[in-house]
Amino acid sequence: MTEGVGVRSGDLPDDLTAAEAGMWQAFRNGTVYDLRSGDPAEDDPHGGHPWGPERTVRARIVCWLLLDGPPALAGRVSSLKLTGVRIKDALELSGGTVVPYVEFKGCRFEQEVLLPETHFTTARLVNCSVPRLEAARVRTEGDLHLPRCRFHNGARLTDAHIGTDLLLNQAIVYRDRSGRSIAADGMTVGQDLQAELLESHGELSLRGAQIGGSLSLRGARLDNPYTRLALNAPQLTVERSLYLTPAAAGYSLVASGATPPQGTRVQRFACRGGIRLDDGRFGDAVDLEGARFTFTDDQELSLRRVQTPELRFLGGRPERGKVVLSGARIVNLVDRRTSWPGPGNIQMGGFAYENLVPQDAFPLARRLEWVASATAEYNPEPYERLASVLRGSGEDEDAREVLLAKQRRRRETLPVAAKLWGYVQDWTVAYGYRPGRAAVWMAVLWAATSVALTHAHHRPTGAEANPEWNPTLFALDLLLPVIDLGQVDQWQLRGGWQWLSTVVILLGWILATTVAAGATRLLRRG
Repeated sequence: MTEGVGVRSGDLPDDLTAAEAGMWQAFRNGTVYDLRSGDPAEDDPHGGHPWGPERTVRARIVCWLLLDGPPALAGRVSSLKLTGVRIKDALELSGGTVVPYVEFKGCRFEQEVLLPETHFTTARLVNCSVPRLEAARVRTEGDLHLPRCRFHNGARLTDAHIGTDLLLNQAIVYRDRSGRSIAADGMTVGQDLQAELLESHGELSLRGAQIGGSLSLRGARLDNPYTRLALNAPQLTVERSLYLTPAAAGYSLVASGATPPQGTRVQRFACRGGIRLDDGRFGDAVDLEGARFTFTDDQELSLRRVQTPELRFLGGRPERGKVVLSGARIVNLVDRRTSWPGPGNIQMGGFAYENLVPQDAFPLARRLEWVASATAEYNPEPYERLASVLRGSGEDEDAREVLLAKQRRRRETLPVAAKLWGYVQDWTVAYGYRPGRAAVWMAVLWAATSVALTHAHHRPTGAEANPEWNPTLFALDLLLPVIDLGQVDQWQLRGGWQWLSTVVILLGWILATTVAAGATRLLRRG
């Protein structure tokens, strides 16, 4: 029978094999067509056991059913549900509109699956072996499920439009000729994109993708030793959260986020290769709890200009590479001291955050080291941001310590004369952030000078014959550069005591100047 003749009446075409005839009837019934043998090893679509003609259907017949299939039997809804079937030749549905429900489980595709610009209601490929998936601009009204599939030469979902959820849980994807495992630039997903326990061997590209719910890469392993990036997702928009966190291996992924039963193996998110999330927008959070990163020296976790209410930086410390937060805007920074890389491997120029929520002991001294490690050359901005956040949380004393550390760091960049003056300001009044020091220094100098002047050679200079010598008032008059107590004009010191009085006057002026400089700095800060 010629293709198309008698199809509308439901007649069985003459040239179908036995396996295809069974598939044809199952399609009209809307039932599952299962060709498994019952032996798990033999039925493994990823194994080496050959599947003969009794389990093989031609891709052309599959396309015939999906694009222009026979009517359903009375009281039935036609659908194609294949289990344990080998599909021969390339499955070519490019540009077509597929109305029936489509589900392949444990199937083996001998050649690539071509779905560019195809329109589905819902499509599911579960635990299938696929040489390559070409699905640029594919469109689904409902879900696109690809869990536990293996794509041997990559999957392309560029500019795809998924109406509800996209599932890639436990899929294994190898790179194509361009080095990408999954190319999904410009993709839109109406709800969640779940890729938990995914294995990606190559670059996972999500440039400009838009996710209406959450993007979950819990327990995923991204491995790209070939190029710089394992996850390339600049300008990614996620309405809720991005999860690069652990997942329970072997536990029902439907209950993601729930506490797994005791004894369940937990697999962390692990990435070998750079991650680029520049200019991303995340509605709830970016969660890196427990994540492990393996970078080379020229690779980085790049979060440039990211915007999110919460960044949970709670992963393992990268031994190499950089963490870049330049221009990022965060409300809550939830972090752990042991998660940040070492000196010189953090960049956070223009990084804005409003609250710090440390999850372990993170004393101020360590926090200052964190800031210093991000500024190979002096940059006041990270210090001022940290001080502002501490002041906003009521920790004024810590905020002053941060600003003092900023001045000390700045001092190292100054010429010798300015550096010496900086040391004077630091020793005396701590650049104005510890004004009590001035009073202490003044009291010490006053006491020492008073004791010394009790032995000074002096004589009166005025008309009064025998004025009373008061070394304490005389010392105070020397120290105070503005206030005149009338003592210095009444007495003249002799010999080396004149040099002592000159030194005391100079010290008084230095103290007064440093106090004034500190007060000016405090007023400017206020």
